[in-house]
Amino acid sequence: MDAALGLPVLVGLIAVALLFDFLNGLHDAANSIATIVSTRVLRPQFAVFWAAFFNFVAFMVFGLHVAQTIGTGIIDPAIVDAQVIFAALMGAIVWNLVTWALGIPSSSSHALIGGLVGGGMAKAGISAAVWSGLSKTVLAIVLSPLVGFLLAMMLVAIVSWASVRSTPFAVDRAFRILQFASASLYSLGHGGNDAQKTMGIIAVLLYSQGYLGSDFSVPFWVVLSCQAAMALGTLMGGWRIVRTMGLRITKLTPMQGFCAETGGAATLFMATYLGVPVSTTHTITGAIVGVGAARRVSAVRWNVASSIVYAWVITIPASAIVAALTWWLVQIFVR
Repeated sequence: MDAALGLPVLVGLIAVALLFDFLNGLHDAANSIATIVSTRVLRPQFAVFWAAFFNFVAFMVFGLHVAQTIGTGIIDPAIVDAQVIFAALMGAIVWNLVTWALGIPSSSSHALIGGLVGGGMAKAGISAAVWSGLSKTVLAIVLSPLVGFLLAMMLVAIVSWASVRSTPFAVDRAFRILQFASASLYSLGHGGNDAQKTMGIIAVLLYSQGYLGSDFSVPFWVVLSCQAAMALGTLMGGWRIVRTMGLRITKLTPMQGFCAETGGAATLFMATYLGVPVSTTHTITGAIVGVGAARRVSAVRWNVASSIVYAWVITIPASAIVAALTWWLVQIFVR
């Protein structure tokens, strides 16, 4: 497809991208609220409003480095057209819906990256990939949960030492209050990193159609639209995945919830500053496992954690295959 297809096709693709962003918020709402819900600091209905607000205002805090990476650092912008974008979005959306229905906390981010790779390679072969950006993203698959795990475990040790002379009641009460701050920071990091991925998709589509001139950039209306779509998706909640993230991996106290959210938020802040499109799902899961393991290794339900890891491993290839099939089907249809 090219610019001659006109505005209706472009508007339709932007709508599909915003649908993905909405589903991203729906799918990943659990990342922002699982800990604060499972510790019973907030009821689910209030927690989603809390998370949605901080998801939306994240653009005021962070730059657009992640959007730049998605737009120009995964596949060559020169081969991007409406067919590639449509295939990428279908690959990501289908995989998100499958894992959401099964209650599996897979990565919306990596589903989108897999979709881009699948759609791009279906059109132009292996040369479509920008290997420097892809390698950075693949490395983040390993590092983001590991960093979240280590930071959360360290925070548990520090907080436990600092609270040694306090009564359990006093500690519980203090961290119920502090969890409001840690949940806010995590939701801010989630909105800052994840919404930018859809911004990058829409911006590279506009760029490929000649609407941005010679320089790649992200228009402000795209920023606002993506933040709003993600916040709206978060409002809808993702209760099946909340149950997996907040209850099935390990049992959390308010202190542990605070440490998990703070460790995860710190990881997301660093990644967003560096322009690395990490998985918020991977990050918070690593942090939750970290606080559970800090108590004792047996406190973590490793069979649940291992099933989540399997989903991580297959997300990029699965969404890439769906995207490639979509691209080929579009070729048949348009002919």
